[in-house]
Amino acid sequence: MSTTFMSQHSPGIAVTTQPAPERQHWFLVLARNRESTLLVVLLLLIVGTGLAEPAFLSWHNARDVLLNVAITAILTAGMTVVMLMRHIDLSVSSTLGVTAYAVGSLFMAIPGLPVPLAIVAGVLIGLAAGCVNGALVTFGRVPSLVATLSTLYIFRGIDYAWVHGGQINATSLPDGFSHIATGNVLGLPILVIIAAVVLAGVGYYLKFFRGGREFYAIGSNPEAATLAGIRVHRRVFTGFLLSGALAGLAGVLWLARFGTVDASTGKGIELQVVAAAVVGSVAITGGVGNVWGATLGALLLGVINISLVVLRVSSFWQLAIQGGLIVLAIVSDTLLSRRMARWSMKKRELG
Repeated sequence: MSTTFMSQHSPGIAVTTQPAPERQHWFLVLARNRESTLLVVLLLLIVGTGLAEPAFLSWHNARDVLLNVAITAILTAGMTVVMLMRHIDLSVSSTLGVTAYAVGSLFMAIPGLPVPLAIVAGVLIGLAAGCVNGALVTFGRVPSLVATLSTLYIFRGIDYAWVHGGQINATSLPDGFSHIATGNVLGLPILVIIAAVVLAGVGYYLKFFRGGREFYAIGSNPEAATLAGIRVHRRVFTGFLLSGALAGLAGVLWLARFGTVDASTGKGIELQVVAAAVVGSVAITGGVGNVWGATLGALLLGVINISLVVLRVSSFWQLAIQGGLIVLAIVSDTLLSRRMARWSMKKRELG
């Protein structure tokens, strides 16, 4: 707001002053650049570990990090979609395990099975799992935490009953399928390229498509989204379908990456996925976050784990640091949200 007054030195001449540019508060800058902050932390971690152990900066080590993080990142993308709507999918690890064993069994039963068909089969299995979760949450009105915790055990129980102590080894898989993990294009592993394409696709959908923007609207205010004509239940169901499909794809890639699967495949990875999403600034209260940040969260946790191994730190500290990062991310998100709310209220009062 400009102010006009009469100059004392030159009577009759009006002087107009403009207000000083509004100072950017540190918390406002941080809130708008969370992904940039994560990226800086990641780079500092890589440089610090490299200075302590130069072998860490080798391409071989970087390749292993990318391969390990790629599968987690795909799962995190699906988790991001669900969390944007104030829900959670804890069954992704069991869906991954069932899919990996099912696709391996298909290769054993049909030795000449085309690889693309095997991938489609894995995605369809994941879709079926996502359909169960979506139905429980939208039609059964079961809280997603309870629903997916139940299916986590149900799907894992089915896996144990099916596997019955058995195991699928890499020797049972065709070379063309294993090439997904061992092959390279321009120096990059094919598995990493597949993950990058999937992440880019999900991120693009969330940002530029109406359906993607509706996920954010639902998470920000479900009641307002309903009044705006958004079919909330339909979107929630779609979100769980997408999470299940990505978990199915991750199961196929897990099989290609490790070759050996049994009833415990992927067990516990759901906690890493939630941790990656939360550390990547995906709010557990919904409506905030993106695939780019979630991927950085997965990459940060992956680099931390590898760094601790390279530096010969106890595995206990890996879990402790992961838990500490989750707490730090949630606390910082809460504090930033409160400061943003107070700043917005003060700005309205000042006009």
